Amino acid sequence: MEDLLRKLRALGEPTRLRIVTLLWRGELTVSELVRILGQSQPRVSRHLKMLVDAGLAERLPEGSWVFYRLAKSDVGRKLAALIEEIADSGDPDLARDLERLNAVKQERADAASAYFERVASDWEHIRAVQFPEAEVEAAMRAAAGPGPFDLHLDIGTGTGRMLEVFVDRAKDGVGIDLSHEMLNLARSNIAKAGLSDRFVRQADAGALPIDSRAADLVTVHQVLHVVEDPERVVEECVRVVAPGGRVVIADFAPHGLDWLRERHHHRRLGFPAEEIRDALDAAGLEAGEPLALAPDAADDERLTVLVWTGVKPTVPAEENSDQSIQEPAQ
Repeated sequence: MEDLLRKLRALGEPTRLRIVTLLWRGELTVSELVRILGQSQPRVSRHLKMLVDAGLAERLPEGSWVFYRLAKSDVGRKLAALIEEIADSGDPDLARDLERLNAVKQERADAASAYFERVASDWEHIRAVQFPEAEVEAAMRAAAGPGPFDLHLDIGTGTGRMLEVFVDRAKDGVGIDLSHEMLNLARSNIAKAGLSDRFVRQADAGALPIDSRAADLVTVHQVLHVVEDPERVVEECVRVVAPGGRVVIADFAPHGLDWLRERHHHRRLGFPAEEIRDALDAAGLEAGEPLALAPDAADDERLTVLVWTGVKPTVPAEENSDQSIQEPAQ
């Protein structure tokens, strides 16, 4: 009861109600909230701190930026949903807030589009040699199984596409990427798709800010060939997946296209089937032979994609730790 009272007291102020209404629609930075609310940064930060202290919002550092989102507690989300339902849509402050929020989202989308235009030629070169993405996505969905999953983690999320691919099978989804520009692109794509319950975080795939056994589905799509230490990334994926959960990895089979290394910073020119399978096994998963998605024999310009699946053995429930996403250490 005390926790509920603390949350209700925190909501008993107009600006904080406005903030909750905005965060219901997605994560925002302090500077974005300052622009939308038309208030000073210290004042907005003070309101945000009260919401965080009450367990209604979460603070998520990303480099020099700090994002805020609604906390994942059931009580907090139910209160936010109730506020959204009963709020007066004709209220001038709320109407102005939503208008400014749309402007902020449009600026994000414009920035993401500008970045994508700068790298579009690179993407087209890579797409020209890739196996059709729709078939790779279908294979990854089949490998993951029907779910439902409580938490889907997508490592090296890039554009955020995997979060969309699995949105119908996972209650929550979080994408991890080290590139700030790619995270902006992912946020824009998530917003366009209306996925307000999907989020992205900046982190190193080899040192995930995630509790052990936190996720029941982990995906890694075309990431291992660009990282410094693929085995370390596999070990981290295995660490964060829960007993009974799955790790699904898609990457190139071995190939000889050196220009991908020279022009697109591919550290590895694909992986033998046994290398990733053995890494999954060594880290503690039950992994079988990967599915090979190979182009037609006549199409010698496209690369074969392998899809590996590993399942973590189940353990007694009492051995399972709390499942949560932690903030990166400051």
